[in-house]
Amino acid sequence: MVTATPPRRRLRDVVPGIDLGVWPTGAKNSLTDVPGVLVHTQEIVDAARGVHTGVTTILPRHNWYESGCYAGIFRFNGAGELTGSHFVEEMGKVASPIVVTNTTAVGAAWQGVVEYMAAHHGDADVGIGYFTMPVVAETFDGFLNNSVAFAVQPSHVRHGIAAATSAAVPEGNRGGGTGMVSLGHKGGTGSSSRVVEGVAKDTRYTVAALVQANFGSLRNLRIVGVPYGKIVAAERAAATPTPPPLEADRAKAERDGSIIVVLATDAPLHPRQCERLAKRATVGLARVGGYGQNPSGDIFLAFSTANHVPVQKFNKEPPTDPFKPLVHSVDVVADESINGLLEAAADATEEAIYNALCMAETLTGFKGHTVEALDLDKVKATLDKFMVK
Repeated sequence: MVTATPPRRRLRDVVPGIDLGVWPTGAKNSLTDVPGVLVHTQEIVDAARGVHTGVTTILPRHNWYESGCYAGIFRFNGAGELTGSHFVEEMGKVASPIVVTNTTAVGAAWQGVVEYMAAHHGDADVGIGYFTMPVVAETFDGFLNNSVAFAVQPSHVRHGIAAATSAAVPEGNRGGGTGMVSLGHKGGTGSSSRVVEGVAKDTRYTVAALVQANFGSLRNLRIVGVPYGKIVAAERAAATPTPPPLEADRAKAERDGSIIVVLATDAPLHPRQCERLAKRATVGLARVGGYGQNPSGDIFLAFSTANHVPVQKFNKEPPTDPFKPLVHSVDVVADESINGLLEAAADATEEAIYNALCMAETLTGFKGHTVEALDLDKVKATLDKFMVK
């Protein structure tokens, strides 16, 4: 049950003028600022069964099944799952929807992607007529969600693929982030973007992040360098000499629940550069208070929409001769000019986590567990007092 919470606002709206890096945001400050990227979120709630979960579906482009994107992966801490990761690392591309959900829904989500492919892009002779692997990422929501109710079904994923749009990504208790807990508060889905100017006249590239934040404890929470979590914890201790442990921190003590970061850009990057971009999500995570604790699955995927990478077809006529190399020319960013994109990835990840926290609402879920939303008035007052202007 979502408890009535004061209107939720993103961090930039809570603290106007806050310094979140040198690069401007895109028009929506969202993953869908990258042209062609589509997203759908859906919440699955059945309070009687303790179900508070959901699915986030990302399409790198509308025709993902015939035109892949160069991609790379970085595992800051690998106690989690990202299906298709071996394919991405081997082939250097993603040619699948990217689904982000809860831990026990990975199989259903994987099946949903395959069912969609078979129904809409199948082949009577070979079943699925092209070579790809579904990409499904997870974090554990078992504190607020009855994860063994297996509420996520393949049909949810099929619907998400069909319904994905370029609208700004809904945040907080939305999509796969519905039941997530982060940094002593209700966590969830967040997004942000940055725009970096290119050398050519009127050339601009967008780097954007979507996170499913489900990691960390209150004492680690920092907001633009201010140790907000420690300040709040000290105030609680002063008011109550032996304050009861926060439900949110108890959840993390039982199983630190991870973070998934998906980075998208329209800058022309090759797979190795995408991997380098993915690594910079670690910087944004660390700024907010993520340390990659032992049971945490901190897994980051970055893809570039600039180059259209052919997807291998099983029924292609005439077939490509696999023993005669076929040249495929692409554009790529020069390594010596990539720093702005790397900075943008770190900044967008950091702000996406803040947005997940700021937009999330207090939730009472499985077994009556309650996790409070971030107090936005307190955030503003604390940052106004301690933030470096």
